[in-house]
Amino acid sequence: MHHGRRGLSVLSSSSSKLGNLLLVASITKTLSESGTQNLNHSAIPLSESLVLQILQRKSLNHAEKMDFFRWCSIRPGYKHSAEAYSLMFRSIAGLEDEIHYLLTRMKEDGVVVDSSTFKLLLDAFIRSGKYDSALQFLDLVEKELGAIATSTCLSPTVYNSVLVALVKKDQVKLALSILFKLLENASSTGKEKLFLDSIACNQLFVALRKSDMREEFKNVFEKLRENKSFSLDTWGYNICIHAFGLWGGLDTCLNLFKEMKENFLGPDSCTYNTLVQALCSAGKVRDALIVYEELKGSGHEPDAFTYRILIQGCSKSYLLEEATRVFSEMEYNGYHPTTIVYNSLLDGYFKANRVNDACQLFEKMVREGVRASCWTHNILIDGLFRNNRAAAGYSLFRDLKKKGQFVDGVTYSIVVLNLCREGMIDEALRLVEEMEARGIVVDLVTITSLLIGIHRQGRWDWTDRIKKHIRDSNFLPYVIKWKADMESSIRNPQNNRRKDFTSMFPSKGNWTDIMNSVNDSVSSEGSAIEEEGSSDQWSSSPYMDRLANRVDSKKSSLLRSFSLSRGKRVEPKGMVGSFDIDMVNTYLSIFLSNGNLSLACKLFEIFTDMGVSPVSYTYNSLMSSFLKRGCFDELYNVLHEMGEKLCPSDIATYNLIIQGLGKIGRADLATSVLNMLMKDGGYLDIVMYNTLINALGKAGRFDQVNEMFEQMSSSGINPDVITFNTLIEVHSKAGQLKEAYKFLKKMLDAGCSPNHVTDTTLDFLERELEKVRYQKASIKLAKKG
Repeated sequence: MHHGRRGLSVLSSSSSKLGNLLLVASITKTLSESGTQNLNHSAIPLSESLVLQILQRKSLNHAEKMDFFRWCSIRPGYKHSAEAYSLMFRSIAGLEDEIHYLLTRMKEDGVVVDSSTFKLLLDAFIRSGKYDSALQFLDLVEKELGAIATSTCLSPTVYNSVLVALVKKDQVKLALSILFKLLENASSTGKEKLFLDSIACNQLFVALRKSDMREEFKNVFEKLRENKSFSLDTWGYNICIHAFGLWGGLDTCLNLFKEMKENFLGPDSCTYNTLVQALCSAGKVRDALIVYEELKGSGHEPDAFTYRILIQGCSKSYLLEEATRVFSEMEYNGYHPTTIVYNSLLDGYFKANRVNDACQLFEKMVREGVRASCWTHNILIDGLFRNNRAAAGYSLFRDLKKKGQFVDGVTYSIVVLNLCREGMIDEALRLVEEMEARGIVVDLVTITSLLIGIHRQGRWDWTDRIKKHIRDSNFLPYVIKWKADMESSIRNPQNNRRKDFTSMFPSKGNWTDIMNSVNDSVSSEGSAIEEEGSSDQWSSSPYMDRLANRVDSKKSSLLRSFSLSRGKRVEPKGMVGSFDIDMVNTYLSIFLSNGNLSLACKLFEIFTDMGVSPVSYTYNSLMSSFLKRGCFDELYNVLHEMGEKLCPSDIATYNLIIQGLGKIGRADLATSVLNMLMKDGGYLDIVMYNTLINALGKAGRFDQVNEMFEQMSSSGINPDVITFNTLIEVHSKAGQLKEAYKFLKKMLDAGCSPNHVTDTTLDFLERELEKVRYQKASIKLAKKG
């Protein structure tokens, strides 16, 4: 009897399931063929289970499901469950009208779906590129459901999608405020778990880096790292290393690389590229070259980005032989150099006085079908002017103008600057008129070049002259007003507190501090080398590991950091934040070229008191003038203030230090200062080589002079007329006439044209030779007698 009842129950259950399946199939077929118009409310027993089964049918499209959902909604007394709403949201993801209807019904039914459903909707909008719709959906949720329901259905994980949508819509500041609010809530509630995924944070990091929002980037970086539950992935590490590398934070980059390996995240080719770029940006190009060799043996291969970064770094650091080698390897491995790569190498060749190599490279560029840009021709014109080929540079400029292409404001600025240097002001003013006729904006660089050129001719009526030729410049009214205000400030009796410049830079030491800095640099280098033996012998990147372990934040008090870029009189950004210091630098050049050091110092004092921050060009200009006058203590004091103000030094700063050491009779420290320069990421350009050869030669250190000359040639820099003049002069004055004659022969063999200084030096050499011949003749006569 008991077994019979159980059998009837099983049979009834099976019959019920079959009936349910038949009902679902019938409704599905009706919806597919004619929609809900043939469905009868009274004939169909609606239940949550039935509705969910219909909505889950894959054979129905989203419109048919929505039609059935609406049909059920008008059934008296029936309310959809949260699961039904969730299924519908997933079905119609991206359809804004239907979403609005569902949210309205949810509010009426008093139903709240789970957070994952809303995240899915947001992700659908983001994947389809509808970032506005994603943000509008959030506003709609809050409007339709109210604040309490919104806080329930929008959990912190949903805000990952919100952050991505805001970043994609360039609403980075709003994304930042939401992120900080989430972090603040996590901190205040004592929850260590942070519901932020790495993808959203990485997108935010990228947006901050592209917008150059450095402080905000560092703030986000520090806040996230304070939360123990958050960790960067490989992409995140690469983004942060790239950003800090561009902004001069090499130590942070190396620490991140070390941390990355400690977290068992293997560096990929992108990691190596970012590290190579960080090293090149910090001037440590030789280290970057070693990392490049290490990359080739690490299981990864260099790509087009690796080659481009290295060629740019080597060209800027005057390592032209290395740049040429990497360029050849790039071509050998099947990568086609781009316009940017050719431009970098062209610029390097011209700066290293290798005009023939530059011209051959340009011919190769044209032959290979690589399109020359406007910047390419600017490099060619500027390089020809710099290497005493002014006629060729001006001829190329005129040819490009006739073709009506590849000429922009920078091209005109280059030509105007060189015309002003040659005293051809009228021709420069004519070009300025031509610029305006062509619709090219006359920038601040061009105006200040004209200003300096006119003053050099002793003409102070520059305002009227420039006004006649420049009518549409946005900068000229500001320049005229600035000049009037500057003259008024200088004449103001309140600004005449000091009668001389000595107290402007208070003494806080002397040249022995530089010598101590050199010794500290040498000793710290030695201790770092001793520690290198503890690296992992199985590591795929042993040199990078050693660099990371040697990170030292301590810098010399005199030279806080080194800038690979040489200081500029006028920054390219023009009026955006640098107009005052650009004009100060311009008038410093005018006053100092006229020998008016007191007026230049007064100008410096007035504007620094007004809060204008000097740049490396400003300090270098003053130190150069102090050096010419023999004011070595003042030069040191300026250098000390430069370090205190955290103003980065450049190659010109080191050049002045070596000249100063030579003048006070301590040329023996020149090599040590050079080593300190190289350690700080510096390089040697042709001017620095000439300075070293002059200082060492006058100190009688001819072995080091010859060593410098050989190093100069081996690095790919061709000696110029100043190099040969210096070599001939120091050897002649030291009585080494054969050596002086040897360098004269090398000069002629190299095709280097002598100048008036060469003639003067040769006259001195000829007199010395005559003395030697006279002495020999006198000795012979004495022996015969």
